Amino acid sequence: MTAYLAKRLAIAAVTLALASIVVFSVLEIVPGDPARVMLGMNASEAQVEQLRQQMGLGGSPMQRYLHWAGNLLSLDFGRSYTYSVPVIDLIAERLAVSLPLALIALALSTAIAIPVGLYAASRRGRAGDAISMGAAQLGVAVPNFWFALLLVYLFAVWLRWLPAGGFPGWSAGVWPALKALLLPALALALPQAAILARVTRSALVDVLSEDYIRTARAKGMPWRKVLWRHALRNALIPVVTIMGLQFAFLLAGTIIIENVFYLPGLGRLVFQAITQRDLIVVESVVMLLVATVIAVNLIVDLSYALVDPRLRNRA
Repeated sequence: MTAYLAKRLAIAAVTLALASIVVFSVLEIVPGDPARVMLGMNASEAQVEQLRQQMGLGGSPMQRYLHWAGNLLSLDFGRSYTYSVPVIDLIAERLAVSLPLALIALALSTAIAIPVGLYAASRRGRAGDAISMGAAQLGVAVPNFWFALLLVYLFAVWLRWLPAGGFPGWSAGVWPALKALLLPALALALPQAAILARVTRSALVDVLSEDYIRTARAKGMPWRKVLWRHALRNALIPVVTIMGLQFAFLLAGTIIIENVFYLPGLGRLVFQAITQRDLIVVESVVMLLVATVIAVNLIVDLSYALVDPRLRNRA
């Protein structure tokens, strides 16, 4: 297990280093002076020079990259010229919204998808399978912002159970904050649940045709026990893979939903930073999301070894 962990950590470190080079290179190839791009053509030379010094644009590209990467490792992401505050403070403030939103959406997606996938696989070829997978196909086809608008109309406008948008902050209390996140989390979860249900059903269909499943049934084991104890566990590897990818997407790909519900999250921060040409914020958030994706993939890789111990010997 130690060798397996060391190999995965080395791959993650190399991937993160390569990603940082790509992100830095994109900033380097922006046409013209990045400081001039951020400040606009009407800025004075003194303002441009001050921002260039703040961004560390002096010296060779290698020196600038090493300076930038070193600051990232020490969690010094620089200072936003739009908000005039450290970028790390902006990220921490917005992450307090985006991270719970992603976790709630993932929990809802899993809670919906696993039972639906189990139900469809256990009734393969029957009406229940066709109805479940038809609903899942519809969930994949419909964009999440349409679900968002439908949920707002149903639960906020008609029933008036939940707020239509905005975020009161965690200082207002846990329940008011969770109520504000519930509709956007559900809008994010429904399409992801549809994908996960189809993957779960497909993995379970393959497992249910194995000899050890027929042996368990021949010994008189109840069908529900066969599904949950034997079939589901052996079908978890593709399911866990999709769950890991979904969490990364839910954390990084919530720009539309956060704008629909007017949530001050990471997605909305990136959108605002792009429109305001605040490249320091953009590159910092992108690197944070890249690191998150790599960390999630590492956790998923390690979970493989826990689900199937045979994989430890193949590492």
